[in-house]
Amino acid sequence: GTWNCHIHTDHIGAAIEAGITAGRPYKIKVTDLLEQAAAEALHAESGSPAPASFQPLPEFAAAPIGVVPVVVGEGLVAAFRQLGAQGVVSGGQTMNPSTQDLLEVVEAVPAEKVIVLPNNKNIVPVARQLDALTEKEVLVVPTTSVPQGLAAMVAFVPAGEDDRVVDAMAGAAHSVTTGEVTRAVRAATTEAGAVQEGDWLGLRDGVIAVVRSDPGEALRALLGALVDEESELVTMLVGADARAEDTEAALAWVAKHHPEVEVEVTDGGQPLYPYLLSVE
Repeated sequence: GTWNCHIHTDHIGAAIEAGITAGRPYKIKVTDLLEQAAAEALHAESGSPAPASFQPLPEFAAAPIGVVPVVVGEGLVAAFRQLGAQGVVSGGQTMNPSTQDLLEVVEAVPAEKVIVLPNNKNIVPVARQLDALTEKEVLVVPTTSVPQGLAAMVAFVPAGEDDRVVDAMAGAAHSVTTGEVTRAVRAATTEAGAVQEGDWLGLRDGVIAVVRSDPGEALRALLGALVDEESELVTMLVGADARAEDTEAALAWVAKHHPEVEVEVTDGGQPLYPYLLSVE
């Protein structure tokens, strides 16, 4: 009496209505295959290491608690490795891994207790299914962005008590304000103004705060929305498609308007998002 339906259609509403007519649908997931294909193509071009090739640092390889983040981009993978990840799952943003993708890496890492960092709001519910599918104990710190994931990793203590480690990582993740610069794939109306396909967007904690026609302008405007008198540190993760002149202009903007704020720049290599930011 239970059926799993996988449907390809341009008429999403009609497909869901058909399910309601037939019974009671649940766990509905809608994926834009055009966006997914574009993301996968960019990921393939980025040269990010596949999860199978990932090797944790020796001091974390046998840790009793392991961490598995979802991340793409050679520089970002290296950053999570440096902070203690035992394995990584390639994905994020529009390229969301399946439960099976996550499960394979969780099963492959040495630790019997594994903390998963989804780094995307759409991956959080998928990650929460893992504990019931494996004999390992799987805990989820519900990070919704890569900057949150990196902040959580800073608080990771591989030999600590499970609950305290998870609470500390979750607290660290939510102590930072995050920013993202990306390009609009469709027209929309937002609180930040009208968006046309191809516009550059600046997101503050996942919400569109800036709309500009140029990525450098979007980055500087987003910094203006994120950085204030109480800010001490800006971490800038530079993506594969970022322009050097935009990065330099952003550094000059911070130096002029907030000279007391330190800026750390890391080559993340992530596709689709030329800049990921965190402000503390």
